Amino acid sequence: MSNHTYAPATVVVHGNHPKNPAGALAAPIFQTSTFVFDSAEQGGSRFAGKEDGFIYSRLGNPTTRQLEEKVALLEGGEDCTAFSSGMGAISGTVLSILRCGDHLLADKTLYGCTFALFTEKLPQFGIEVELIDMSNLDEVKAHVRPNTRMVYFETVANPSMKVTDIAAVSAHVHSVAPQCLVTVDNTFASPMLVKPLSLGADIVVHSATKYLNGHGDVIAGFSVSRGDIMHTIRMVGLKDVTGAVLGPQEAYLILRGLKTLKVRMDAICQGAMEVAKFLDQSPRVQKVFFPGLPQHPDYEVAKREMAQFGGMIAFEMKSFEEAKAVLNAVKLCALAVSLGDCETLIQHPASMTHSMCTREEIEAAGFSDRLIRLSVGLEDPADIIADLQQAFEKACR
Repeated sequence: MSNHTYAPATVVVHGNHPKNPAGALAAPIFQTSTFVFDSAEQGGSRFAGKEDGFIYSRLGNPTTRQLEEKVALLEGGEDCTAFSSGMGAISGTVLSILRCGDHLLADKTLYGCTFALFTEKLPQFGIEVELIDMSNLDEVKAHVRPNTRMVYFETVANPSMKVTDIAAVSAHVHSVAPQCLVTVDNTFASPMLVKPLSLGADIVVHSATKYLNGHGDVIAGFSVSRGDIMHTIRMVGLKDVTGAVLGPQEAYLILRGLKTLKVRMDAICQGAMEVAKFLDQSPRVQKVFFPGLPQHPDYEVAKREMAQFGGMIAFEMKSFEEAKAVLNAVKLCALAVSLGDCETLIQHPASMTHSMCTREEIEAAGFSDRLIRLSVGLEDPADIIADLQQAFEKACR
């Protein structure tokens, strides 16, 4: 049994079975800024990297470290670095790796703030950013260059629900540009549904605010990779560039939230499938974007690489005015951005999460101002469907 590999449902509960000196079952919250050394020699050795141990909570904290180890296990990475937000993780990762003169090849459909970082800020540092459709392998083949240092995309694109073939993209990129790091934002899927590192990616990033925490009360992010890459991201991207350090209180809450990740994702995925089928049959809805529907253009990729199809759905109404009317008519669904909470959340990407994008950029990303994004929660799917139905009837009179 010593070589037994635990299933994800067990890993989210137990992690690597750390035992604290007091024997507490729950992870203790080490609410401290600094740590006491036994001697000046020990302090010097730790700062020099010759001895393991905690120095200062910006550089590591026992509560946060336990969380990082568990997330690394879940994603199948050697190490993990926690950040105080998803954008902290993304910017800390990208700015640790890329240099002036490097080429970043990214998908043209991205979370709005990621898109703004890539298109507005990175070029100011002399980093060339090129946006393509990563779900089209021919485009990937045509645009990877010798100086391409990073390829970046989302497991399921926000908000168009496009699914990129992680294995195919990673294999081609590494064959052409071995130094290039394939980086995947796995927020929409979580490691319960997809493990990008096992499919050939080099780095995985998360907004842990979403499914990993799952209760709408924490802002956090993670970056996961092999040990040497994580050392760079921790000592450069976290320590020096962003300072986006996750506090021990937040780490504790995520450790608690992770224990139910498997059961939450199972219930959410099941509910989302029922809601997606309802939307697909509704005469009020023009088009549904959900990778679990056979007519989705990336259905076969999703079926091959995802354990389940996720809890995120996007759908188009007849007009912007009709979409806005639906958002104003829901009663059970919470009109709020974010996703992955116990509550079903509904929002309008074009005017909210992607409001920094121009109309042309929104159209290039594959959606419109008629699109509504839905994060299915843990309510009974029949109640979610009933709420959407009454909203449609009220909005489409």
